[in-house]
Amino acid sequence: MIFSTAADTPRPIRLTESIRKWANDSLHGKYGDEAKKTPNVSLDHIENFEALNVLEKYNAAILEIAEKAPVRLCEEELLCGAATLGDAIEHLVPASFGGKPVYRSISHLTIGYEKVLNEGADAYAKEIAERLCDPALTEEQIAFLKSLEKVLQAFRTWHRRYLNATETARPDLHALLKQVPFSPARNFREALQSLWFTFAFVRLCGNWPGIGRIDLLLGEHLKRDLQNGTLTLEEARALLASFFIKGCEWIQSETPLGTGDAQHYQNIVLAGVDAAGHEITNEVTYLVLDIVEELPIADFPITVRLNKNSPSLLKKRMAEVMRHGGGVVALYNEDLILRALQTLDYPAEEARGFANDGCWEIQIPGKTDFSYIPFDALQIFNRVLNEKNYSSTEELYQAFCIGLKETVGIIYRQKIADAFVQTESGWKSTTPQRPTSVVSLFEEGCIENARAYRDHGTKYVVRSPHIGGAPDVANSLYAIEKLVFE
Repeated sequence: MIFSTAADTPRPIRLTESIRKWANDSLHGKYGDEAKKTPNVSLDHIENFEALNVLEKYNAAILEIAEKAPVRLCEEELLCGAATLGDAIEHLVPASFGGKPVYRSISHLTIGYEKVLNEGADAYAKEIAERLCDPALTEEQIAFLKSLEKVLQAFRTWHRRYLNATETARPDLHALLKQVPFSPARNFREALQSLWFTFAFVRLCGNWPGIGRIDLLLGEHLKRDLQNGTLTLEEARALLASFFIKGCEWIQSETPLGTGDAQHYQNIVLAGVDAAGHEITNEVTYLVLDIVEELPIADFPITVRLNKNSPSLLKKRMAEVMRHGGGVVALYNEDLILRALQTLDYPAEEARGFANDGCWEIQIPGKTDFSYIPFDALQIFNRVLNEKNYSSTEELYQAFCIGLKETVGIIYRQKIADAFVQTESGWKSTTPQRPTSVVSLFEEGCIENARAYRDHGTKYVVRSPHIGGAPDVANSLYAIEKLVFE
């Protein structure tokens, strides 16, 4: 199996032919087409469903998904778990009532995976139980925490179905699932399985989460295995390749029309410094680059954090991957981003953990409720341009800046000042929000605050104005300066 390249140098061949063939099938839509044949689970059989409140309907949907979603095992895979319902590919919770989807889902976030990998998902059950003992909780807060328990119940149900499916068919996968994700991962393969299974469950429920700093999450596990001789680098590469190939399971053979969201926001960030400021580039970093160099997988958009002390080998490997084309590897100026985050008053240790949101915007993974508000700077410019005659480009520019400030002020009022109110139990959304219990479970602050992801439950709430047309404004000002005033 030969994969195409834009370079004169062929793509390297490191993985087995069977793995490469499996990658080719996945990249050409075998599993995405399969998922579209089962778009959702039906909730029509649930008695008095219409009488349930919003959160109860969501709970019912998540439990039904866990119980009824098709279980998929691939012959070549070294990890298991699959998001097999087609409506999830459409950014929907894949459950319907009366033939219509019940909820849209959540994207532009990267959930926290550290607790699952290091403590196991059972740690959430203990934390929720302890929080429910607080007599000061409101009925709404209790209902939310109970919803998180329903999510854990659904997670266990889905996990049990894969345990049953693998018991005789795949004893190696069965052994993995007996440990993770509900108990801590003890080695690289368990950590990778735990990471994949958690990610796959969250998006089985319709959400589009990013992965974040995969080499920081997995690096120490691999290093220990290599040092004690329980795993070779070649074996680790095959395991990680399985992760990447399974991540292509939503690709369809016919590219859907009307969307640019082909990658489903499952971004990965590599390299950079840890909380203490030490460079974390490790064996996992280079294995990821090996895999996307060999297999043209763009469904995990990869960004490398570069700083003034980044290893020369890392830059060389980035260039070797980039030459094959496909836009697979981008880069962040880490030093610049860290200065910007500290300007926004993020603590230095927290800021150093930044990843992105499943798109490209910076956020602290597992701790951030993020959304963006796009607006067109060129429209502002055109409006002020036609309001009066200007004596200089500078006067026009200052008028544009006033219009820009007014626009951002409106965004602030709509998305911050009018969107949240402070109550006795903390900040709260002023308008009802759709349920988000699945992602809330994996976001720091939601259990502690007994509030959902979209209800000021997370540690950080970011509402980001996204300016469009700024280069057009600059070009217009330059043209006016040259052609009118000079």
